[in-house]
Amino acid sequence: MDVALSPRAAATRQRILDAAAAEFAAKGLAGARVDEIAARAGANKRMIYAHFGSKEALWLAVLEAAYAAKRVEERALAVDALPPEEAMARLVAFNLRYTAAHPEFVALLNQENIHRAAYLAQSDQVPAMYSPLVGQIGTVLARGEAAGVFRAGIDPVQLYITIVALGHFYVANLHTLSTIFRADLGEEAALAAREAHCIEVVRGYLRP
Repeated sequence: MDVALSPRAAATRQRILDAAAAEFAAKGLAGARVDEIAARAGANKRMIYAHFGSKEALWLAVLEAAYAAKRVEERALAVDALPPEEAMARLVAFNLRYTAAHPEFVALLNQENIHRAAYLAQSDQVPAMYSPLVGQIGTVLARGEAAGVFRAGIDPVQLYITIVALGHFYVANLHTLSTIFRADLGEEAALAAREAHCIEVVRGYLRP
């Protein structure tokens, strides 16, 4: 049974998580140093080990927190209250904009994939976060099919992966793509154009 942290201990834990997220996003699990995380957090190494046990456990805690933060904002979209086409457009736009606003999330995921998700595989929290999301997308698809605006037979898992990929690839490769095409693809006008394109791609796929 978990013991509730005091407000002071909870604040220290959150500072450590925030500092670790920045260090891990910049340097990866192997490159980040506990001393640097402690200094950034205004804590000491003993506190890090007291709260998390090891650098690897801290890495997993950072991953779980990153996924949880995104899910909190996804739930706030309340797509079940929207018409199906608008709900799907909202999900597409959100995933692009969230990824663009949180490049550290992309960096953390890229690093965990280098480790072949060895640490994420130890988490029960993250898969549990995504089961309701897939169900929510399935509900939107069913409503759209019933309304005659979406075709039948769409796999909600495949669709979600595609929606995420449309934004993730763009942000993960923002610097190389900007260099290749000699344009700042991180500017608002470029992001707006990408958003419109992604929405149209998904709408086109879903049309009956």
